[in-house]
Amino acid sequence: MRIIVTGGAGFIGSAVIRHLVGNVGWEVVNLDKLTYAANLASLGDAAQSPLYRFEQVDICDRAEVARVFATHRPDGVMHLAAESHVDRSIDGPAAFIETNIVGTFALLQETLAYWRSLDSEGQARFRFHHVSTDEVFGALGATGVFTEETPYAPNSPYSASKAASDHLVRAWHHTYGLPVVASNCSNNYGPYQFPEKLIPLMIIKALAGERLPVYGRGENVRDWLHVEDHARALTRVFEAGRIGESYNIGGDCERTNIAVVRSICALLDEMLPDSPHRPHEQLIGFVSDRPGHDLRYAIDASKMRRELGWTPAETFESGLRGTVRWFLDNRPWWQAIQSGQYRGQRLGLGEGAAA
Repeated sequence: MRIIVTGGAGFIGSAVIRHLVGNVGWEVVNLDKLTYAANLASLGDAAQSPLYRFEQVDICDRAEVARVFATHRPDGVMHLAAESHVDRSIDGPAAFIETNIVGTFALLQETLAYWRSLDSEGQARFRFHHVSTDEVFGALGATGVFTEETPYAPNSPYSASKAASDHLVRAWHHTYGLPVVASNCSNNYGPYQFPEKLIPLMIIKALAGERLPVYGRGENVRDWLHVEDHARALTRVFEAGRIGESYNIGGDCERTNIAVVRSICALLDEMLPDSPHRPHEQLIGFVSDRPGHDLRYAIDASKMRRELGWTPAETFESGLRGTVRWFLDNRPWWQAIQSGQYRGQRLGLGEGAAA
């Protein structure tokens, strides 16, 4: 197989490429604009493989996307390119509308034109896999789970933009016959995650002895999915998912945010016995909550298990331990990011959607 992975220099996209090139043996074309959260260093050894190609292209640029299709003649697309951080969407929603909605529309149009140009065998083999989030379903109370039939109820500019892109993909399948599959995942974590996200942010701040800012009382609940488990799941959906269907992908690891932060502190206490900041839990401080912060997400991934035979390999305990160890062992990777435009500052205060 030869596939285009959009957003392949991002956190999840790079894990997908490392898996496809290193473990599956597919040819991959990484189509990425290289925005602030993209990092080609996250591709590791895959970037040196003869199976890998890179195209620095914005998915909104239809002429360039068409050129990439014509040049590489892929057997499919795995679409991960997106603005993804809720806090940033609160401060500046325009980029989320442009990339996640307009960009997905542009990509769908060029994919459709390319698919229509294929012979019958190529059309039958081709598929467009749209990768989305559980946040499109809104918030849960203390009980219940998101299934593939849960109605959409997005509450942030980010989740609204992803919900719109999901609907576009569905429409291009039902109206134009484009062969699509879709997936909605829970919170990812693991190596190479950009440090604006909760887990890497807490690790890095704790190492510096800085305050660990926990929103509200830390009672918001998320289901955590290791990024490498997610990469395996996405490959299964692309390979064997039924055309026109969506699949929920979760780690079956519900935790409150405060429990996650305390677990990180405990691991750092263990791994850094000489740290002057022990016990790291003393660094925790509660800050004003994010506007519109959804209380709880939980995924029912039984369709993935039943139809595609996928289950996560990592427990939250094993995955978090490996993630903390990775950030301790790979300081140059995240220190290079800190020397740039993001230094751990608070985002998403909701003081106005300036852009």
